[in-house]
Amino acid sequence: MNWDQIKGNWKQAKGGVKARWGKLTDDDLTYIDGQRERLAGKLQENYGISKEEAEREIDKMH
Repeated sequence: MNWDQIKGNWKQAKGGVKARWGKLTDDDLTYIDGQRERLAGKLQENYGISKEEAEREIDKMH
């Protein structure tokens, strides 16, 4: 699944996102709203990882 598909089906995708990254809150998921850059930022913030590592983790998602 590519990011456009995830963005288009965010309501369905966010359950998988939350299962994968449990530190993300419902408010975080609402803020992210299918935006890859926002997800990367929240992963950096909540997990203390670099932007590059966040991007790699997101790439593993699909």
